[in-house]
Amino acid sequence: MENVKVSGACLCGALRFEVELPTLYCAHCHCGMCRRAHGAGFVTWFGIPQERFRITAGAEKLVRYQSSEHATRSFCGVCGSSLFFATTQRPGQLDVALANMDGPIDRAPELHVFIDDRADWVRIGDALPRLGGPTGLEPR
Repeated sequence: MENVKVSGACLCGALRFEVELPTLYCAHCHCGMCRRAHGAGFVTWFGIPQERFRITAGAEKLVRYQSSEHATRSFCGVCGSSLFFATTQRPGQLDVALANMDGPIDRAPELHVFIDDRADWVRIGDALPRLGGPTGLEPR
């Protein structure tokens, strides 16, 4: 699926974007910050090199929030949809919330990260690898 472009949008449609495949990975994140930012038990992100990402409409609606000393989360200023995550720990890469895509990407979720931080009420019924520990990325 190289050079295929997949579009996405926020809930209200004011902010639209596209990514050019292939993606770098796709993972379910269970960290407390992601859970709170999305109001969900976990969020599914996929990574894309920044140069293969483009906002196609509503760039002025994008709001950025520095959620930690090294990370920024972006959302629609109209409807509040959580959209993107960037960290200085992975320069040149952008994480995109899979739920905001209009169509399929080139891979299914491959693993769970920050599994030790998962909500007590979340039950995982798949056999995907689970990473946790102090960094959230260590094999469990």
